[in-house]
Amino acid sequence: MAAGEIPQRLVASYATGFGEEGRAWIAGLPALAADLLERWQLRRDGGVRSGQASLVLPVLRPDGTRAVLKLQLPREETAAALIGLRAWNGDGMVRLLDHDPASSSMLLERLDGARTLASIDDDDVAMGILADLHARLVAVPAPQGLRGLGDVAAAMLEQVPQAVARLTDPADRDLLRGWASAVAELADEPGDRLLHWDLHYDNVLAAQREPWIAIDPEPLVGDPGFDLWPALDSRWDDVVAQGEPLRVVRRRFDLLTDTLGLDRARAAGWTLGRLLQNALWDIEDGEQRLAPSAVVMAEALRHR
Repeated sequence: MAAGEIPQRLVASYATGFGEEGRAWIAGLPALAADLLERWQLRRDGGVRSGQASLVLPVLRPDGTRAVLKLQLPREETAAALIGLRAWNGDGMVRLLDHDPASSSMLLERLDGARTLASIDDDDVAMGILADLHARLVAVPAPQGLRGLGDVAAAMLEQVPQAVARLTDPADRDLLRGWASAVAELADEPGDRLLHWDLHYDNVLAAQREPWIAIDPEPLVGDPGFDLWPALDSRWDDVVAQGEPLRVVRRRFDLLTDTLGLDRARAAGWTLGRLLQNALWDIEDGEQRLAPSAVVMAEALRHR
């Protein structure tokens, strides 16, 4: 792989997010890819793709099996992903074929990267597929070695006073305090299920061995209610364009909680916790107002 093949958005993402370490990792990518292609006897089989945190090379294994080589900077999230992938073992999740511990590189089964769940126009059908997949994923017992929601919740609650002070609108401050109160009520029972943490339409790809398979997990141990927000937020611009976001969010929430067998009040509380987490990240990045989508979602869940 030539240095010129590395997408500029990945170069920029690593420079912004990891500074000199990120730039050094990007500089070493061609040599890393060449080493793994040779070591695992892989042949290139298509152009380079990337997200914000990884580079993906379509490849063929020695027996002709189609796969992808995923390269990423070693960090806590990649270690957690490996633990989760091994626990799910291909059950509704992309299958891990090989792994290089030194570089955190992964060889994964190849899915249809051009067709995500967002390609299904009927939102009820798409959300139903996602909900069924979600139920399968959280049914797998959580393995050792992953972060727990209890620790995440405690860390969030510690940040709230300072975050509230940075918000400029009194209504936003009240909302943030309310979300924190919801988390405080639930924090003593954080749950013990294996969560994907980022399961939305674009992280579900079409496949051959199953119609739809999840990708890119960020595993966490906790209550499945904390895992609903990415699904509720899926294709948000389209939801807003329809003009009835409250109705859509409530319909999605009811479908998800029914399929997963969740207590709605508890699931709503943990979803407010996810809104709190997102808001804290935004405020840390300099935002002084809550995201409009979060305000709408909180209103939709107020009586759930």
